[in-house]
Amino acid sequence: MKLRTFLYFLILSAGSIQAQGTYKLAVLKYNGGGDYYANPTSLPNLITYCNQTFGTTISKDVPYVEAGSKDIFMYPFVHMTGHGNVVFNKAEAENLRLYMQSGGFLHIDDNYGMDQYIRSEIKKIFPDKELIELPPDHGIFHQKYEFDGLPKIHEHDGKRAQAFAIIDKGRVLCLYTHQTDLGDGWEDQSVHNDPTEKRQQALKMGANVIMYVFMQ
Repeated sequence: MKLRTFLYFLILSAGSIQAQGTYKLAVLKYNGGGDYYANPTSLPNLITYCNQTFGTTISKDVPYVEAGSKDIFMYPFVHMTGHGNVVFNKAEAENLRLYMQSGGFLHIDDNYGMDQYIRSEIKKIFPDKELIELPPDHGIFHQKYEFDGLPKIHEHDGKRAQAFAIIDKGRVLCLYTHQTDLGDGWEDQSVHNDPTEKRQQALKMGANVIMYVFMQ
């Protein structure tokens, strides 16, 4: 998709946003067999938290959008999660690259088991870029809430939580959160029975991500 086409869809999206007084976020649907539909309450709960905390008007309607669809350009923020295999074909990789280079933001949250697959797929999208680990003093950790790095919500392998990013000209295009399970912390409390403190950490870090995306 050429930039002119993207701008056309952006204008249509902006008109819709103005009419509804809200933004919509989306969850990425991908091929390969991984459960892209995992954590169905995660993003809606994070949106509710942001709306209640910051007075934002993000829509609670969270659609799935396919990696190769032009509809992805309607959403400024797309969340991706799952436990298993991920495969992007050439057209999907190109579509995702244009989406992010044109202003869109992709947050990938490894729900444990995705890491061995997603790194090669990110390389398809950005063959000339490397994932860079964000240091504790990066702005994403110091928005509304102060963190000294990515919080650890669930323990799996005794490894520390890490936040990686694809950065272009100083702008974070893609955030990849690993060994943290942020999305699990956003889910309904009854799903994982996480302590209130852990859920609050996850929601606050998620709110920081949302704030950073719209402010950077």
